[in-house]
Amino acid sequence: MLHHRHFVGRSTLRALFLASAAALAIGGVVAAIPAQAETLPATQAAAFTSDRLSVEVVGSGPDVILIPGLASSREVWRPLATRLSATHRVHLVQLAGFAGEPWSHGDGPFVAPEVEELARYIAEAGLEQPAVIGHSMGGLSGLLLAQSHPDRVGRLMVVDALPFYSAMFGPTVTAEAARPFAAQAAAGILAADEASFRAQQAQTAASLARDPAMRENIVDWSMASDRHAFAAAMTDVMTTDARPGLAAMTTPVTALYAADADGGPPPAMAQAMWESQYAALPNVELVGVNDSRHFIMADQPERFDEIVDAFLK
Repeated sequence: MLHHRHFVGRSTLRALFLASAAALAIGGVVAAIPAQAETLPATQAAAFTSDRLSVEVVGSGPDVILIPGLASSREVWRPLATRLSATHRVHLVQLAGFAGEPWSHGDGPFVAPEVEELARYIAEAGLEQPAVIGHSMGGLSGLLLAQSHPDRVGRLMVVDALPFYSAMFGPTVTAEAARPFAAQAAAGILAADEASFRAQQAQTAASLARDPAMRENIVDWSMASDRHAFAAAMTDVMTTDARPGLAAMTTPVTALYAADADGGPPPAMAQAMWESQYAALPNVELVGVNDSRHFIMADQPERFDEIVDAFLK
């Protein structure tokens, strides 16, 4: 049991908290996927303005919203958006404060206002129950969106996201008990000098992705993120518990989780964690993806595409 908690606390928790939830950083390089970005006729959601997020729209067809994780760029979704744009209208969200996006809200709050802006975007854009796919913190945001605005989400896929990340510190941990740890993590993010912070991100990136290019992206996105936004988001992720609202949810949910016997969470451990955290959610479909770390879309792109296609049918 001690080994289980140590592994989860240092490896899984750090990996999940970081670019979408986990221990001190995240990032990536937009330049890593430029050719694909140029092939898509993209439009900004012109009628929608927000200081919490921006939305790029590509393609036509049924609506799909893609939400990146903590400190990540919308470019994390670029390969998927490029492929889906032939049959869907894809809405690529970029959260303020991350990967170079301006931030004007100091030390927070972060997640709750962002979720409300997502709900406002869906309403103002006239979207009728779109499919929503969120990675890590983006997946937590999707859960909160479906709980607070069930009429705005048709179906939800959460990618390596948990309803309460701090439960990985131990089964009896509460959101309130996690606050001192969240404050410590935020203080560390704000206090680190550039060189130390980059070194932290590089170390963390190895636990978040097997793919070398994505590791570089993670670091670059993290370094381009506003530290106050980063710290505020980390604090909210560590102290937000969406589990009490699971039982009442009616939105169909597919929850993907990563398992990696070579340096990541072993399959049995990952399965146990996700089954436990999503136990109260009616009819949730849990899908494990082996040989992958936190960024499943980069580590197992073909398998990820298969799962997304099945989800959207």
